[in-house]
Amino acid sequence: MKKSISLFMALLFTMAAFAHKQDTRYYEMRIYYCEAGKLPDLLTRFRNHTTKLFEKHGMTNVGYWVPISNEQNALYYVLSYPSKEARDASWKAFGADPEWKTVREKSEENGKIVAKVESIFMNLTDFSPAVKAQKKNPERVFELRIYTPGPDKLNDLLARFRNHTVKLFKKHGMDNIAYWTTIEKDGAQPKLVYFLGHKSEEAGKASFEAFRKDPTWVKAREESERNGKLAEKVESIYMTPTDFSTIK
Repeated sequence: MKKSISLFMALLFTMAAFAHKQDTRYYEMRIYYCEAGKLPDLLTRFRNHTTKLFEKHGMTNVGYWVPISNEQNALYYVLSYPSKEARDASWKAFGADPEWKTVREKSEENGKIVAKVESIFMNLTDFSPAVKAQKKNPERVFELRIYTPGPDKLNDLLARFRNHTVKLFKKHGMDNIAYWTTIEKDGAQPKLVYFLGHKSEEAGKASFEAFRKDPTWVKAREESERNGKLAEKVESIYMTPTDFSTIK
């Protein structure tokens, strides 16, 4: 009987792991750079209208963040879709929605709100936690990190994260939120994009300092970089979630 229960539990674990790895949703991180003084207007429009219209047209709101140091008046957010085709159809329907047109026109009576929009398309990695709503701590801050791998180093970088880095982040008090690789045009090598959660910006920096000194990390880094550095460039942006973000 005990053996049967053990086999059953192992099967459930395997099925759960398989189901997680099969997250084939098409993700998009969008960055809106606002005209001077217009970020509050953009946030109001998202809070009262845009997020609901996204859901109406089959888009899933993953999370919304504003950089702590925000000289560019930017809003970062992530959406998910069943597929690229579904994404394109949803945005076409959203753009043609009379309700959206009315909202946009009314919100821009005193001037244009958004100066520029950037889109980054992404796939979830096999080692990422499941992407879902989180409301752990109203004071929690988030860190967006973007790694540009060296030539032909992406797989090595992902292996290091899969086998070592993610576990060590958790050990040092960082919350692993989600990990993606970008979908690049013309066959260019993808980047690694991920979010971490911290109790505060100061706590995040202290955690990274402890992480970098960890002997396990030092060994993993040295062994993985015998043939050269894995990341040519690392970008880090500390952010706070908006009040309407599904991840806080």
